[in-house]
Amino acid sequence: MLRDVYLPEVVDGKPNSNGNWELIMMDAAVGISVHLDDRAAYDKAMAIYLGRVPAYFYLASDGPQPKYPPRSSIDTKNELIDYWHGQDTFVNGLAQETCRDFGHTGMAIAATMHVAETSRIQGRDLYPEFKDRFRQALGFHAGYELGAPVPSWLCGGSLHKGIGPATEVGYNALHTRLGVGMEKTRELTEGRRPAGTENHFEAWETLTHAENPN
Repeated sequence: MLRDVYLPEVVDGKPNSNGNWELIMMDAAVGISVHLDDRAAYDKAMAIYLGRVPAYFYLASDGPQPKYPPRSSIDTKNELIDYWHGQDTFVNGLAQETCRDFGHTGMAIAATMHVAETSRIQGRDLYPEFKDRFRQALGFHAGYELGAPVPSWLCGGSLHKGIGPATEVGYNALHTRLGVGMEKTRELTEGRRPAGTENHFEAWETLTHAENPN
């Protein structure tokens, strides 16, 4: 069932859709590939993930605008701004779906961290490569989720909050294991414990990850 029904549905991703689709699909594809011991499918899913992460979470070091989503038809600045839900000012930690809503952005954050955790177990630690990108994304959204005033340049001055239980895994990886200071993420994460099962694939992550150095 996993090999013949589910894996074909997710392993190719969905490059023109909102980025949470592809990140969640790669979360599923990577997990299935490990279970099946399918190296080819694992490598394919990881390649898509490694291209999608920097195209979903922006850092100023990327340049004046975010990276174009790989393998997609989006290849002009106007198309990119439209894809980022009308946002044309880019700052550290902003995500492709920030101006859509925090719910889908939170799902993307969670899926991104799940894949990073699986990759680490499989022998490739992605946190050194993505540490700053992950830290900025978590902190940016945590601050507004906690009630920081929304500037007029950000999503027209209005955000649809509700990030869900998305921060526990990333907070543990960066803060507990790597010692990264993350005050806003700490406040949000610890203030909402225990994380429950608010959507399809985030479940009991306080139990599995909180203060877990392994």
